[in-house]
Amino acid sequence: MKKVIINDEEISLSFETNVNLNNLAKLIKEFIKELGEDINRDGLKRTPVRVAKAWAYLTKGYFQTLDKVIGKGIFDATHDDMIIVKDIEFYSLCEHHLLPFFGKVHIGYIPDKKILGISKFGRIVDMYSRRLQIQERLTYQIAEAINTSVNPLGVAVVIDGVHLCMMMRGIEKQNARTVTSCMLGVFKENIKTREEFLNLINTSIKL
Repeated sequence: MKKVIINDEEISLSFETNVNLNNLAKLIKEFIKELGEDINRDGLKRTPVRVAKAWAYLTKGYFQTLDKVIGKGIFDATHDDMIIVKDIEFYSLCEHHLLPFFGKVHIGYIPDKKILGISKFGRIVDMYSRRLQIQERLTYQIAEAINTSVNPLGVAVVIDGVHLCMMMRGIEKQNARTVTSCMLGVFKENIKTREEFLNLINTSIKL
């Protein structure tokens, strides 16, 4: 647990960041004042510190690397059957309005002598989603990370997300969903492989 001082207050951080939290807290304080609020009222006195810590966490992916996230999570494999990890929750921030978007990530790949530890998929998703993002780029980055890590025969990533910038402002469409995909290798080249993946991620498996 890392200890930092923000506005003369000791704060505990459970994550790595290079963000200057004191500077960030000062900017947030000015931001709140510009909105017309009284920064000295009870409910807002510690808000700059809280928000600085929250934003440092929500953007911690900038200070992570693929090598560190994966660590020793690559193993030998003797099979080349499709592996799917579906319904991985993600939470990110739209780089256009700094509002949240979130949803589910579905990943499939066909190994070629190497497999990735199951927990690493969630860590890869978190690393790229904890940045200012657009869903299209996030989809591609996740697929490329897996492709780089284990050099499989193919990788498929589908993201189903909802965007608060569409729900809270602008057109205010509450039920709109955004679905993006990235297909690499055999998933792009072979329609049957791609269809098998899409069918499996849309199938509910009861245990």
